[in-house]
Amino acid sequence: MTKVIQTAIGSVVIACLVLALKLGAWWLTGSVALLADALESVVNVAAAAAALVALHYAALPPDANHPYGHTKAEYFSAVLEGALIVIAAFSILHEVYGAWQNPRLITSPDLGLAVSAVATVINLLWAWLLLRRGRAARSPALLADARHLMADVVTSVGVIAGVAAAALTGKAWFDPVLAGLTALNILVSGWGLMKASFSGLMDEAVPDELLGRIRRVVAGNAEGAIEAHDLRTRHAGRLVFIDFHLVVPGEMQVNDSHAICDRIEAALKAEVEGAIISIHVEPEGKAKHHGVLVL
Repeated sequence: MTKVIQTAIGSVVIACLVLALKLGAWWLTGSVALLADALESVVNVAAAAAALVALHYAALPPDANHPYGHTKAEYFSAVLEGALIVIAAFSILHEVYGAWQNPRLITSPDLGLAVSAVATVINLLWAWLLLRRGRAARSPALLADARHLMADVVTSVGVIAGVAAAALTGKAWFDPVLAGLTALNILVSGWGLMKASFSGLMDEAVPDELLGRIRRVVAGNAEGAIEAHDLRTRHAGRLVFIDFHLVVPGEMQVNDSHAICDRIEAALKAEVEGAIISIHVEPEGKAKHHGVLVL
């Protein structure tokens, strides 16, 4: 079992624990804002389970039907998580409407807020660990889960502060207003997750900084070639696909041109973890003399 899968299993366990604590905080206080916070944790449980399934599928090796592997499965998990967050936001807004029509005072705020605070600290620590492991593994599913939990932590801190203010002032309208703001924050978070995941599903190119590094590596290791053109990149989970055309002198031996390709591939794989490289060798008559990497 890989560390990524172990982390995903841990996320399911942590999400269930935090959900139980937040439901307890809501039960103790009757606060609609704390109920909103708990509803978001329901999404966390579903999203963590979906991420676990997606990571298991993404780890499968390439096969006849999926020769490029299964790494894009992680993006589906992230899109699902974003969609679930949006659904949770609208569920919270429904609860907010009911609470605004019939406001009620919060009961046992001290104990309820203490339980919610414990759940928030657990979420914060786990989100920090997920960010570290997600970045190390370049896992869209783990990173999506981490960013969602970080947003959840910010929301929870605001909810705790607001519920405390409502309890201290005796103004019941504080509670539904804060829950509504929580829903809007969750809505923005869900849209951000889906947008980031769609870029991977649509074969978006690598970031400009990484593209610049790729160009420099190709140019710095293509001695003997005339130029390289039509460089294309895309990312799929932990993999980065790179392909381009390499123009060499027409009289060059196949072995020599192959040696140049091997040198470039080795340098790219050392620079870009998970790089999958395709190089199309062409004779000098195919040179474009513009937008090139090697001169």
